[in-house]
Amino acid sequence: MKTRSLACAALMVCAIFLLSAYARAAGFRIVIMQDDKGAAEKYRPLLTYLQKKGVDVSLVGAPNYTTAAKMFAAGEADAMFSGSGVAGTLIIKGLAVPSVRPESTEGYSTYWADIIAPKGSAKFTGSAGYFSGKKVILTALASSGEFYYYSIPKIRDVNAHVMIAASHGAALDVLARGAADVAIVKDRIWDKKAGEYPGLEKVGEDKGENPDSTLMVSTKADPKTSGEISAALLSIKGDTSAEARAAKEKLGIQGFIKTTKADFRHTLPLLKRAGVTKSFDFKY
Repeated sequence: MKTRSLACAALMVCAIFLLSAYARAAGFRIVIMQDDKGAAEKYRPLLTYLQKKGVDVSLVGAPNYTTAAKMFAAGEADAMFSGSGVAGTLIIKGLAVPSVRPESTEGYSTYWADIIAPKGSAKFTGSAGYFSGKKVILTALASSGEFYYYSIPKIRDVNAHVMIAASHGAALDVLARGAADVAIVKDRIWDKKAGEYPGLEKVGEDKGENPDSTLMVSTKADPKTSGEISAALLSIKGDTSAEARAAKEKLGIQGFIKTTKADFRHTLPLLKRAGVTKSFDFKY
């Protein structure tokens, strides 16, 4: 019995050591959506840069935002680059806090919603009635899409047909084909692609700004490592190393800027008007 007990104890020690070694090997775990094609390739140079700076980082996949939130709650993931809608939802749910966000090569780090319709359409009145009887195309869980739409007072009382697009660009394509009557898209996308759609025009906008692609850090993540990640990302702007240049080129950015909950002063009230609470399950 004594020999068996010693053997069991040795196995337990070995198991604990292996689990500890795995946890260390996993590093700081950044979530990416498994259906986000090219996400791993997009962030790979950034991981290389962070590893050069002495921070062990890895990518972990999640099939959807509900699963990602559960991973945060269970301590199985440490961070995620998120659009403002998902980022703000994580703040409201108490699962994550903002760290840094990218600054584009043009100097942008925020965006808002544009309402696009065929040329000659009536201007957006700001009221829910504008969408009555219309087919509305937008992206899911976006402050410049689904969240903005549901933040409009009395919008659920309106008889409108809401369609979900895979991207803001796809929403414009659907509208241009005449398969929708109005689109709600990210202003930066419309600004870049407006020339491709001579038959469309902006009929309204949400003038409040939302932080773009913020790195949301789990409230359960190690504070020391989180600080190292933040410092490393903030330093990339002035870094001329090959690794830094590759990461910035792949992401289309000039660097990162510090981001706090205060930067969501427009986003959070919008999300709450849209019905986001602690129990919101990332779907309508």
